Amino acid sequence: MNAVDLFCGCGGLSLGFLRSGINIVGAFDNWDDALAVYRTNFSHPAIKCDLGNEKLAVSQIKPFSPDIIIGGPPCQDFSSAGKRNENGGRGDLTLSYAKIISAVRPQWFLMENVARIVKTNKFVEAKKIFKKAGYGLTYMVLDASLCGVPQKRKRFIMVGKLQEKDGFLDDELQNNLAEKEMTVADYFGDKLKLKYYYRHPRSYVRRGIFSVNEPSPTIRGVNRPMPAGYTIHSNDPVKSLKGIRPLTTRERSMIQTFPEDFQFLGNKTDQEQMIGNAVPVNLGSFVARAILNSSGQRVRDISAQHRRKPQPELDLR
Repeated sequence: MNAVDLFCGCGGLSLGFLRSGINIVGAFDNWDDALAVYRTNFSHPAIKCDLGNEKLAVSQIKPFSPDIIIGGPPCQDFSSAGKRNENGGRGDLTLSYAKIISAVRPQWFLMENVARIVKTNKFVEAKKIFKKAGYGLTYMVLDASLCGVPQKRKRFIMVGKLQEKDGFLDDELQNNLAEKEMTVADYFGDKLKLKYYYRHPRSYVRRGIFSVNEPSPTIRGVNRPMPAGYTIHSNDPVKSLKGIRPLTTRERSMIQTFPEDFQFLGNKTDQEQMIGNAVPVNLGSFVARAILNSSGQRVRDISAQHRRKPQPELDLR
């Protein structure tokens, strides 16, 4: 099964699909810094394209003849971390994604976004476009910590297949969820050499200290230091701040389940944004396996065929 990744960012979804045996033949984005990282880590084409220009995008995607199109249109207009203004401009890219798929007509598609997209008019419009194009739809909100990711990250997943009934993949997705949330310690063991860490809260009515014996909170696109005057919150699992620090950029990428040798470029701010925007690699793999299993295909890791040789390790602290 050949795939094209739209709004590919630095490549979390691509790598997840590759690890399950789906062949990525091309990737598209309009973010130069993310494309530079993508090209550093993968050997297939990564093309700069304004995906809001649907006619141009379709002309560039069709030659790849994808069996499946995957992607996560920008979610900032829908996100609880943003202004929740679905008409802010980026929300229109969800409709562009739907229109591109209806024009290219791959057998399958996957769309990933924030959980609250289901409360928006853009979601209703996109669904109408998919249905008119002949796609049966499965969609749900998945908790990444039940999909092999040590992070409490809830994401909306929609899978479409031509001439299929709605809900066709529901059982396959739900039946393979883990019985318990994956904690940071479950994933890393003692590799991180810490028991507690700081993650900057959106407001100080929330706690800022987390234990490795729970899933990480959602990795966001910013990683602020612990302020000198931070006061221990009643829900913080510590009585002292001695030795408490934020996770490093590299550690945060690994909580997004990027491999340790994945190469990030650019300044720290850009790297943090890419990592926070990415689809967790293992969440991508979880959905890809469900697609392959429902098709009767064997899951096999082909990511090594597409990865470039890692360059010397950079200090991302």
